[in-house]
Amino acid sequence: MTSGARRGPYICGIDAAMDVVSGKWKSLILWELNNYGTRRFGELRRGLPGVSEKMLIQHLREMEEDGLIHREVYREVPPRVEYSLTEHGASLNEALRPLGEWGRRRSERLAAEGVATPA
Repeated sequence: MTSGARRGPYICGIDAAMDVVSGKWKSLILWELNNYGTRRFGELRRGLPGVSEKMLIQHLREMEEDGLIHREVYREVPPRVEYSLTEHGASLNEALRPLGEWGRRRSERLAAEGVATPA
């Protein structure tokens, strides 16, 4: 387990869920793997502009520990590593879908009001 990681006791289900997806990049990694399937590290990095290599590595390790993603290492030269969603990760991604819809509607509402939103 990653040092400093919180693992209960939880106040409620939302608390337990947010412990697993805390941080900006985890939900976006889930989205990327759900939309594009199995991805190599470089593909994930290109698909998530702004993420640092260190942060991506850290989040991928935590997500693997939490059973959200599967990391497959191919014994080749050079070595190839691929990441994919587990069944647990796919179910979390599905649970996040309504939150994504809410965010999309919020962005549309703000745009209609002329409020600038971050890209």
